[in-house]
Amino acid sequence: MNKISVTIITKNEEKNIRRCLDSIQWADEIVIVDTFSSDRTVEICREFTANVFQESWLGYGPQKNLCASKATNRWVLNLDADEVISSECAAEIQKLLSGQPEFSLYRFPRKNFIADRWVRYAGWYPDLISRLYDKDRISFSESMVHERLIPDEIGGVINQPIFHYSFDGMEDYIERQNRYSSLYAEEKKRLNWEVNWTHLYIRPVWAFIRTYFFRQGFREGFLGVFLALAMMFYTYLKYAKTRSIQ
Repeated sequence: MNKISVTIITKNEEKNIRRCLDSIQWADEIVIVDTFSSDRTVEICREFTANVFQESWLGYGPQKNLCASKATNRWVLNLDADEVISSECAAEIQKLLSGQPEFSLYRFPRKNFIADRWVRYAGWYPDLISRLYDKDRISFSESMVHERLIPDEIGGVINQPIFHYSFDGMEDYIERQNRYSSLYAEEKKRLNWEVNWTHLYIRPVWAFIRTYFFRQGFREGFLGVFLALAMMFYTYLKYAKTRSIQ
């Protein structure tokens, strides 16, 4: 049977991390890289594993690769601190790894929650995301934000979803989008990527149309309107910030 390491990067995740760690006690190894949290994150993590390291922030992609480099097993399941693996999902992963996996990369559907509400539409489900991989063949891109596993080859799919308790509410959602847009702008500046008028005036409108109509955000009622408007604003904000620092 292939052994598995679960890797998590953290910073000030006191409110989420225990729920996450409780759900992965079946793993052969848990490895955490913390960015000098000022709350009880590290203390809680050390209740579950001795493999807790504190490192300076490098960006999402590099930080996740650093965490994977500290894992002793070839197969890695990367999780965010606000995610949970159900017992059914754990069983499917263990069954897969008990044999010889066909692929080097596996994706999961993900149930995203705002507060206690599962968001089914607006592009929020099934939200297939790559998380289980053979670290000898796959790694994260070196992106500061919106990192992804590469090479993004044809992979397998785990049927059971990851639960993602992503946002406490609308205010939390807006605050994170503001932070992500700043990281996006910094990344694009590093790559000397230029913004043109279509990014500022066409893409935000398309983001609203795609989220509300094509991804059926209207089926979420008021929340769907909020998500479509927030995606429009985020799209404009990330390009406006990029333009402002060029």
